[in-house]
Amino acid sequence: MINIRNIAQSFRSNFSYLVSIIIIFYLVGFSGLTMPSTRPFFIHLTPFALLLSSLVVGLFHSKFSAKTILVFIFIYAASFMVELIGVNTGSIFGHYTYGHGLGIKLFNTPLIIGLNWLLLVYVSNSVMERTNWNPLFKVFGASFLLLTYDVLLEQVAPNLSMWTFSESAVPVQNYVAWFLLALLFSLVIKLLKINTKNRIAPVVFGIQALFFAALLLTLN
Repeated sequence: MINIRNIAQSFRSNFSYLVSIIIIFYLVGFSGLTMPSTRPFFIHLTPFALLLSSLVVGLFHSKFSAKTILVFIFIYAASFMVELIGVNTGSIFGHYTYGHGLGIKLFNTPLIIGLNWLLLVYVSNSVMERTNWNPLFKVFGASFLLLTYDVLLEQVAPNLSMWTFSESAVPVQNYVAWFLLALLFSLVIKLLKINTKNRIAPVVFGIQALFFAALLLTLN
């Protein structure tokens, strides 16, 4: 029988090797996405990359209590519903459509988009846990981090068949909505005292940010 705790401990005790593997993983992804001949194949791997990143972060999470699991389910479900309403009405983020890059959809909304929100909210809060700021500043800091990440991501999302806005430029309401959602989820995490101290999470956040920044410079 597979012992999850032993697997997690094995990863934790080989931290530097794991970071090296993650870097290589994203470098391979970057190379594949920047070459026109291999880009379609690597675009289809996007959901698996997101799942793998979430799994790695999850293995470094300290304790999955019932409260923590419920909060994670809430963030996934709430963000998915907001995205579902948003993509079908245009009333939240603006008018946009999802491509095939994020995998299977339900009512025009990728099932994995809720996991993307959960991962980003978690890792941005984990970054803020490295600071000595008071709790309120940490919440706003995490929200601004996530907003900054989105500003970067929006520039490359169409090239990766993630999503595309009807307007020529990303509408301001998209960024307002992202910030408010990030603020809400970060407040829930802080008020319910969900532990986001995680050794690997800030590393994953940084690597992903550099990954999309490099794609922005290369593809645009």
